[in-house]
Amino acid sequence: MKINTFFAVPAVVLASQFVNAQSTTQKLNPIVESFVNETNNHSQLEDMAFELLDGIGPRLVGTPEMLRSNEWTANKLRSWGIDANLQQFGTWKGWQRGTTHVDMVYPRVKSLSATQLAWSPSTKKAVEAEVIVLPKVSSKAAFDQWLPSVKGKIVLMAQYQKIGRSDEQIKEFATPELYEKLKAEKEQASKDFRDYVKNIGYDNNTLPEALEKAGAAGIAISNWTGIMGANRIFGAKTSKIPMFDIDVEDYGILYRMAEKGSKPRIKIDAQSKILPDAKTFNTVGMIKGSEKPNEYVILSAHLDSWDGAQGATDNGTGVLTMLETMRILKKYYPNPKRTIVVGLWGSEEQGLNGSRGFVADNPEIIKGTQAVFNQDNGTGRVVNIAGQGFVRSYDYIGKWLNAVPKNVRDHIKTDFPGMPGGGGSDHASFVAAGVPGFSLSSLNWGYFGYTWHTTKDTYDKIVFDEVKNNVILTATLAYMASEDPEFTSRERRTMPENDKGEVAKWPELKEPRRDSKDYK
Repeated sequence: MKINTFFAVPAVVLASQFVNAQSTTQKLNPIVESFVNETNNHSQLEDMAFELLDGIGPRLVGTPEMLRSNEWTANKLRSWGIDANLQQFGTWKGWQRGTTHVDMVYPRVKSLSATQLAWSPSTKKAVEAEVIVLPKVSSKAAFDQWLPSVKGKIVLMAQYQKIGRSDEQIKEFATPELYEKLKAEKEQASKDFRDYVKNIGYDNNTLPEALEKAGAAGIAISNWTGIMGANRIFGAKTSKIPMFDIDVEDYGILYRMAEKGSKPRIKIDAQSKILPDAKTFNTVGMIKGSEKPNEYVILSAHLDSWDGAQGATDNGTGVLTMLETMRILKKYYPNPKRTIVVGLWGSEEQGLNGSRGFVADNPEIIKGTQAVFNQDNGTGRVVNIAGQGFVRSYDYIGKWLNAVPKNVRDHIKTDFPGMPGGGGSDHASFVAAGVPGFSLSSLNWGYFGYTWHTTKDTYDKIVFDEVKNNVILTATLAYMASEDPEFTSRERRTMPENDKGEVAKWPELKEPRRDSKDYK
């Protein structure tokens, strides 16, 4: 998932406000009741999570594991009698992660907690070198004069964190005066580092390139989230030397030693494989409609992940939700009125490429899409559904939510007509095309701070009872959208003005990135 702040949505309407008053014992539609019973008594979520997350693991675009996950999801759908295939939308640079071992060998011996960044070159054989920090200079000329000294060295490129405790813990235990002092110091240190990088004339892309060109043996960063133990893992910015992330605690040891003249040395053995360009696919499954086969209800989740961990909550839980929903729909609603499609997209993390590719390559499906339901922000129960800027979304979403079990529906807040999503997740690809695409937005459960793109996005962070909640919701919404005698309105809201008096624009329909050329 990509964090997006395209629009701020101030208005919130409780789902219960437009739902007819019901007794405590809600009488469910018999088909919806079957969804509830199957989900609660015969769930396959944990078995599928084991196969996908423990068995295959992280699913970085361009890796053999990504292709395995495409094939696994297609085979899983076929095993339930659902037509499924892989739709190619492009290619990507091929790569496969190997082991990463980083040890401090001087002035004392210590194994360090480190992770090779995605697409990083390997060391081929272990590299041992002195660790140095960036120089205390204030101009590009002075920095460039220093650059030759990096030859044969491993450079610590990230900001040093003086305190490795979370803000929450500091606030809990510090006096109010100390908390404010430490908070101000941390904010100033972050600003100083940003200004430093700007003053020396580089950025996060060009600085690693300059260090590599100057002969550095490797580059280490520490992309700490601010929560103890969790670092974010993205892609390397080097082409010949290893680039890796070190946990904040171990990074701090090296930084202090290098800064104080102890000349620490580390040994890096980072194994990975550069592979030929790989084809990139979406997994697409369909249950054919019996009355309106050329109209579609789409269940959406991205299958790819970053690979610092297993990609469990970004977006393994979304994938599991949609797979389990399709299994249950096929079992209890095998002849839907409209065709029900599941799309498990590739390369969402690099710019919604899979879903944008599907929109571009399937115009007839897009023309006939009734609604898209997308889930992509963690293991929590769904608590927000916005109308995405479609004027009549209140009418049909409200009607469909009427059929959802009360214990699921009562957690959900809604916002109508809302504002169109601009790119945070795959529903935005459909919204940009004028298709009613809705994000089933989940309760946080520490997602953005703790598991989003981090080394802690692992199986054990899944709360399966919450995922079951989302299966029941998604299956019911899909059923109701399929049964609805009306085709959803695509009328768009009048867009508001911003603080400068400029009228906001509907998100632009964008072409997918079909390959990794020039990707940074």
